[in-house]
Amino acid sequence: MTEYRLIVNPISGRGAGESSIPLIESLLRNHGLQWDLVRTARPWHAAELAQAAASDGCDVVVAVGGDGTSNEVLNGLMLAKAGGAPAVPAMGVLCVGRGNDFAFGVGVPRDLAEGVRLLAEDHRRWIDVGKVSGGLYPHGRFFGNGVGIGFDAVVGFEALKMTRLSGFPSYVVAALKTIFLYYRAPQLRIEYDGQMVTQPSLLVSVMNGQRMGGGFLMAPGGEPDDGLFDLCLASQVSRAGIFALIPRFMKGTQGGHRAISTGRAQRVVVTALEGVLPAHADGETLCTDGRQLTMELLPQQIALVSEPRKDGP
Repeated sequence: MTEYRLIVNPISGRGAGESSIPLIESLLRNHGLQWDLVRTARPWHAAELAQAAASDGCDVVVAVGGDGTSNEVLNGLMLAKAGGAPAVPAMGVLCVGRGNDFAFGVGVPRDLAEGVRLLAEDHRRWIDVGKVSGGLYPHGRFFGNGVGIGFDAVVGFEALKMTRLSGFPSYVVAALKTIFLYYRAPQLRIEYDGQMVTQPSLLVSVMNGQRMGGGFLMAPGGEPDDGLFDLCLASQVSRAGIFALIPRFMKGTQGGHRAISTGRAQRVVVTALEGVLPAHADGETLCTDGRQLTMELLPQQIALVSEPRKDGP
């Protein structure tokens, strides 16, 4: 029988990680699943626990948290794979965090009962994984959903500071605040698969998934198993222009705006010619004043338990 190891971030979702454990365990029992459960105690602990799960021969490692927990579990599985683990576990996700953007992009519902149902059905799809090098991670860090550079990174930094709001509303308020904090675009050189763009860029999103910030559709057509990143580049616009773009990103219709360009690529290099690069990967800080970041897509790396794709297996 498939054995599951749940890696729970107890402080995810302002304590929702811990408080959700009784419900999750009840749902697992109802489906007749076998599992054990471990809690994270510090940053990067989930990555270490995922590596240990691979060594222990677990079949599925389940990230119970938000995007940060999923990112760490993904990194742990990728490190186990790089270390020559004889069998890398599949990855599952149960959503108790704020944004849950990775889960959204790979077809895992936010509802816990539906998430446990998926674990029981055990349908797996192989997903691509991104690797970003630069900033705080010169030797690289893996990501499943996307890298945000510029405006959306600052939005994430500001959302983390909020104590009264959580989830998507916190990102909306943070976006409005960021209009007054980050409105002068740095001069960037963006190189991707033989193309080069040099321009003042307010925002660069390199997406393996579709969404950031709990509701901003940076790449509405993105698929995590198609072998390519989806790119969204925003050039300099006025503060009023930024304000007008926010609803477009919420609907995924920004592609028709004159300041937005899109593309697809397997490798992307972003260099700050003037100014610096604030950036995150799956919501985790890469740098606040970086100079260059390199993103490369690694195809078909991890088996993930999710809903079957509507157009095929």
